[in-house]
Amino acid sequence: MVDVQLARRGIRDEAVLAAMREVPRERFVSEGMEEFAYDDAPLPIDAGQTISQPYIVAAMIEAAEIEPGDRVLEVGAGSGYAAAVISRIAKDVFAIERHEVLGHAARKRLEGLGYCNVELRIGDGTLGLPDEAPFDAILVSAGGPEVPRALKEQLKVGGGLVVPVGDAGEQSLCKITRTGTGSYAEEDLGAVRFVPLIGAQGWAEDGRRSAANHLPGASRDLSC
Repeated sequence: MVDVQLARRGIRDEAVLAAMREVPRERFVSEGMEEFAYDDAPLPIDAGQTISQPYIVAAMIEAAEIEPGDRVLEVGAGSGYAAAVISRIAKDVFAIERHEVLGHAARKRLEGLGYCNVELRIGDGTLGLPDEAPFDAILVSAGGPEVPRALKEQLKVGGGLVVPVGDAGEQSLCKITRTGTGSYAEEDLGAVRFVPLIGAQGWAEDGRRSAANHLPGASRDLSC
């Protein structure tokens, strides 16, 4: 998987490649799907969610430029796979999952594998974790209508936020870099497709934008 699907497709960060080799992806897929664990494709998991294809996981982590000693937030933990990979590089990983069944299973899985530097919480990931901020990097594993303002504000200056932004069918993978107290730079990393980012600063359950994203007079945030 690492040599053919990642390195040959342009993933160059040796720390990312080593982490992808170390983490057993078959432990993070649904029962009965183990034989497909190393295919370069997303796979269904509980609660109507998916585990992203290995290349996308690697590409997002590489784009975030995570370093040893970093504190990283992952939004949309799902099965816990991306958090596990990040934990092999960063010092501390905080992961948020809104589905309790997924969150509890991911926590048990991570603990069972001895990934003790991951703290998994159940809640609205669009609001981040202000009590643990600021973060060196934030990765969002679901697509929202725009970049959640709360996540931007929880970045350290110089930190990067990697997030899919767009409609429910297809998004652009955006990298937002905090360049100052109130300034940000953005980069479009290409087209992707993720499950919807549900929450106060994402999509509502009915597929509309959440109220926090369309207040009267509010301007659209960075969108790549």
